[in-house]
Amino acid sequence: MTSQAVELAPWLDTRRLPELSPRAAQRLQRCLQYPDAPTLSGRSGHHLDAAALSKLQIDKQLLQQLDSEWLAGFLDHCRRQVPRYRDYPWHLGFDALPCTSRQDLSSDVATFVPADIDPQQLIVFETSGTTGHPLRVPSLPLVAARYHCFHERIVGWHGIDLQSLPGDTGVMLVGDQQRCFTYASVLPYWDDKVLLKLNMNPADWPSAAARGRYLDKVKPLLITGDPRSLSTLLTIEFDHQPAAILSTSMTLLGGLKTRLSERFACPIINLYSMNEAGPIAACDGTGNGLRLVQSTLKVELLDRQGRAVPAGERGEITLSGGFNPCMPLLRYRTGDYACLYQSPDGHQYLQQLDGRPPVRFYAAGRWLNNVDITHLMQPFELAQYQLHQQADGNLVLRLQGNTDEQALRRAIAGTFGHGCQVSIEPFPLGIDKLIQYTSDYPGAHDG
Repeated sequence: MTSQAVELAPWLDTRRLPELSPRAAQRLQRCLQYPDAPTLSGRSGHHLDAAALSKLQIDKQLLQQLDSEWLAGFLDHCRRQVPRYRDYPWHLGFDALPCTSRQDLSSDVATFVPADIDPQQLIVFETSGTTGHPLRVPSLPLVAARYHCFHERIVGWHGIDLQSLPGDTGVMLVGDQQRCFTYASVLPYWDDKVLLKLNMNPADWPSAAARGRYLDKVKPLLITGDPRSLSTLLTIEFDHQPAAILSTSMTLLGGLKTRLSERFACPIINLYSMNEAGPIAACDGTGNGLRLVQSTLKVELLDRQGRAVPAGERGEITLSGGFNPCMPLLRYRTGDYACLYQSPDGHQYLQQLDGRPPVRFYAAGRWLNNVDITHLMQPFELAQYQLHQQADGNLVLRLQGNTDEQALRRAIAGTFGHGCQVSIEPFPLGIDKLIQYTSDYPGAHDG
């Protein structure tokens, strides 16, 4: 006769939630037992013991400090410990080192894990990406907790002291997908507040209206999500106003940012991040662009031949360093493009940030950069869109979100000419990521 182990309730799960305090357990139980609570698809936890929590506090102090010597130590560690990098031509200097890509990580990620990392401590998660190369990212529980340190820094630029904010629910990560991994956890490094990762798809809830009632019950201080998911919040009736909203994963257009700001009366912060590198840059409220977040992450802008672009020009964002010791990045080409600006006070910003390789669009006898298209779309309240130019010059525009279609058509005609035909379609269901700008028009990729 066999017996099947009964899994503990999340608020009793000290395996996933070591050092679980009675207060944290009570908060978690209360969040999960509200009548309007959603059905969660999974279980997760921070996996941080007392020693790891103490190290996180040390890390937090170090992450705030600017160490001009960090790069030399990082490169020496890569040379000695990372199998992938050992045979690099180190004697030729940093600029001569080969670049890597997501395809390299995807094909053999184990060679990027330093030899001094204990494999017993590793956790691995998967990410789909937009380049066609699914990736398994090696990490540590402490790395995931470091996200909070960077979020704390980012919202601090907007005058918000996270640690001083009262409340039981710290962060709500919102999605709006057909299927989504959802869970509830606690944050022992933020006053035992609750962390919720939820799907706003009504199928996960007792009713569509339950979503708003639940948000008013749990009152998350920070809400994070991609623009598609954040736009869904605008369709839900609730009164709660978070301290800040972080928009991630996709370009946040100005029209949607304005609506979110008007509705929630809090900073709407555009955050550029990726699973391979964590938070890279975020809006700091100065209007200078997206300010670099990590003091131990070197950003280069390279051309297609791997050379640094002249100052002020757009190039491919290429990263070295990062906060994940399990996957140190060395001249990692992200596939995203931007300009780099240094302010008079010494802060560096990404400007004209656009995901994926630049694509030109042929419009009324002239070529337009895809950044020009982003500017064209800014006034419209779109959660997500994709624009494709066919070989004959006509356009296919796929949209997610409500907008004035006639005004949009007029804006496109004003740029591309009235002879350009525009087919407007709904954004494909079941696809959470799609390359934003594509073209089959001759010469579109020659610029």
